[in-house]
Amino acid sequence: MRKNLIFLKLGGSLITDKANTETALPEVILALLSDLARFLEQNPDTKILLGHGSGSFGHHAAAKFNTRLGVNTTEDWLGFRQVWESARRLNQIVLDIGRLAGLALMAFPPSASLLSSHGQVVEWNTKPLASALDNRLIPVIYGDVVFDQALGGTIFSTEELFSYLANELRPSRILLVGKEPAVFSDFPTNLEPIAHISRSADLERYLQPSQDQDVTGGMRSKVAHMQSICQSTPGLSVEIFRASQPGELFEALSGHHSGTIIS
Repeated sequence: MRKNLIFLKLGGSLITDKANTETALPEVILALLSDLARFLEQNPDTKILLGHGSGSFGHHAAAKFNTRLGVNTTEDWLGFRQVWESARRLNQIVLDIGRLAGLALMAFPPSASLLSSHGQVVEWNTKPLASALDNRLIPVIYGDVVFDQALGGTIFSTEELFSYLANELRPSRILLVGKEPAVFSDFPTNLEPIAHISRSADLERYLQPSQDQDVTGGMRSKVAHMQSICQSTPGLSVEIFRASQPGELFEALSGHHSGTIIS
């Protein structure tokens, strides 16, 4: 385990307006990345793998063409490309704002390097990504289309990408930042936050599917993937929380946490 490596995901529901197609929230993104820059300035030995969701970008196009389920017809492939273009557009916004925040971000699009079969990784050369980390760059991944040997094409969420990379890179912490302050057992009423989720937790009993347009499964799927990572990486902690105000992400990165912990 790399004690100085953190996986950080900026949720699509936080950095975009999911109710309106392809609507980024640049002020929110800048505040988050400025917090990250401040933390790294004070903790220069920490390495960050940054991920982000697609929010109102990739999810709208993906839902229109059912890309997650497979790609077969000419129309499907045109939709596959449209999802790719939409996700890439948001990624470029994040990269541009990262430069304004003084961060050395470098994108590693899964569509260019990952091959899957039935939604499982077959090949992914992660050595360039690891080299970026070793040389004080911040690699950026995001929910993206990938070519699939069985399905033609599909979509990998950031959590699924983290699942694979956690086994390769062995981070000590994974932080998932969203618009909700925690995981709730009574969503959408949100009166009963869950402080801790163990690997034995019954997700079907108390976690409801996402009400937003989310082709990769919403909160239940996110928690399930994080549970799986924790099972295969002893000592890893996953934190799900909100950072909607400047300074909140800095506090979380510094170890002050008020959301849900998965271990």
